[in-house]
Amino acid sequence: MPCSENWCVNSWRAYGRGRASSTSPVHLHAEQLSDHLRKQALLPVYLISGDEPLQMLEIGDRLRAVAREAGYSQRDVLEVGGGFDWNLLLEAAGSLSLFGDRRVIDLRLASAKIGAEGSKAVVAYLADPPPDTLLLISAPKLDRSQLSTKWVKAIDGHGALLRIWPIDGAGLPNWLTQRMRDKGLRPAPEVAGLLAERVEGNLLAAAQEIDKLLLLNGPGPLDADTLLDAVADSARFDVFGLVDAALAGDPRRVSHRLEGLRAEGVAVALVLWSLAREIRMLARIAYALEAGGNLSRLLAAEHVWEKRRPLLEKALRRLRVEQWRRLLLLCQQTDQAIKGRSERDAWLLLGVIASALSGRPVGRRAVCQRLTSS
Repeated sequence: MPCSENWCVNSWRAYGRGRASSTSPVHLHAEQLSDHLRKQALLPVYLISGDEPLQMLEIGDRLRAVAREAGYSQRDVLEVGGGFDWNLLLEAAGSLSLFGDRRVIDLRLASAKIGAEGSKAVVAYLADPPPDTLLLISAPKLDRSQLSTKWVKAIDGHGALLRIWPIDGAGLPNWLTQRMRDKGLRPAPEVAGLLAERVEGNLLAAAQEIDKLLLLNGPGPLDADTLLDAVADSARFDVFGLVDAALAGDPRRVSHRLEGLRAEGVAVALVLWSLAREIRMLARIAYALEAGGNLSRLLAAEHVWEKRRPLLEKALRRLRVEQWRRLLLLCQQTDQAIKGRSERDAWLLLGVIASALSGRPVGRRAVCQRLTSS
C-alpha cells in the first residue's frame, strides 16, 4: 500500500568503498530526506520510480545537487530505450573518471521492464560498485512483480528505492500551499483550493502557475482576487501557448497569441521570461549538437519529457546556431527595453523573437528595420 506521503524512501545497508552504512533499514518520509542527506554520505545507488513527472524531476535534481556539493563533478547520462547496449553501463563503471573526479551515472529507463540482459548488467554493476561513483536510476512506476526482480533486490542491498506516489485531491491544496511558501508567497487560506481547481491535479501545470504568480506579483501576500485575475489572463491567452505555437512553426498563431497577450495586459516581463527560458535551453543544445553531441542525450540532460521532445526537435531542425545566438541577443535587448534602459518597444521586440522562433526569416537587416519602425 502506498504511504500517505508524496513518496517514500526505503534505505538499506550500504556497501562499497568509503560508503555510509547502517545495520538496519532506514525508512524516511519526504520531509526527512534533507536531514538524511545532510547526516550521511550518499549511498552507491538510488532508484527513483513513479509516474509523476514533476516529482521525479525534482527528486532527481535534489540528489544531483547533493552529489555536486559532495564533489561529484562528472556526469554520464545513459538513456535506456529499445536496443540499448547494456555493456555501456559496465563500461562506464570500469572507465576512469576524468582527472579522477567523482561522478554520477544517470541511468534513465523508458520502461521498468529491462529484461534479462538489463537485470544481469545492473546486478553485475552492484556486485562490485566502482568507488567515487553514484548510480542514479529513474524508471516508471514499478509493479509488485518488478519489485521482486533480481536487479531491484540488488539495489535494495546497496542503496535506496524511492517510490513516488501521485498526490490525491485531498492532499493537493496542502502541497500547493507549501510550494507557494517555499517560493516566498504567503497565500490566503482559500488560494490553494482555487488553484487546485485550476490545475486539476497536474503538478507541472501547478508549478508553472506558481512561477507565473511569483513573477507577476513578487514574493509576499497572495489573495484570491490576485490569483483569479492571473488565472483569467492565462486561461484566455496563455504565455506557454505562445511558446508552443512558436516552437511548432506556426507564425499566424504566434501573432494572434501575442496580440491577445498584449491586449489582455499580460506583463511583458512574463512573456519574455517564457520565451527566453526556452531559447536559452535550445541554444545550449544547438551549440552542443554542432560540437557532435547526441540529441537524445542532450534533451535528457535538460530534463525534457518525451511528449515535448517533438516540438523542440522541430525548432532545432529549423534554426541554425547563428540564429539561436541572435535570438539570445534579442532577448537581452528586450530585457533592457523593459527596464527602461532603451527606447525600443519591448512588445515589438517580442514579436521579432517569437516570429524568428517560429521560423519566419529574421536576419540582421530585418531586425534593424523592425526596430527602427518603432
